[in-house]
Amino acid sequence: MDLNGRPDPPTEAGEKETLVGFLDFQRATLRWKCEGLTPEQLGTAAIEPSSMTLHGLLRHLTEVELGWFVDTFTDEEVVYAYSSPEHPEGDWTGLDPQQFSADLRRYDEAVERARAVVAELEPGHIGEDEGRPYSLRWVLAHMIEEYARHNGHADLLRERLDGSTGE
Repeated sequence: MDLNGRPDPPTEAGEKETLVGFLDFQRATLRWKCEGLTPEQLGTAAIEPSSMTLHGLLRHLTEVELGWFVDTFTDEEVVYAYSSPEHPEGDWTGLDPQQFSADLRRYDEAVERARAVVAELEPGHIGEDEGRPYSLRWVLAHMIEEYARHNGHADLLRERLDGSTGE
């Protein structure tokens, strides 16, 4: 664990363990960026003209976890809590500060479901998304990139909200 309670990725492990280790580090970074703020702060768009918020990031990544891991690699029907064909940006909009705790629980549940899917597969396993094949290896690498990009956004939002800086 690092000083902020994030799990250090392994330095001597196999491919899957290394990729999962880096993804778990990025997941923990998002949670760290949300800690210690009020629900109102988490829903504040702090960098004009963007409407992006930490709460919105959390909701977006909840749906990304379910989409890439559960929808791509299982036969389960994924029901998205926030977005829909009628409201494709629903993960980012319509935030209710009183729902942040419930949204955080939903995020944690999505991550646990994604971890369970990944645990059963090898890196070369092929799933399908919108008719295109994707390997678990590709999805893990993509998710690391997705989180890293959004954690950069989270860094800027957090600094603007309360002056906190960090990795």
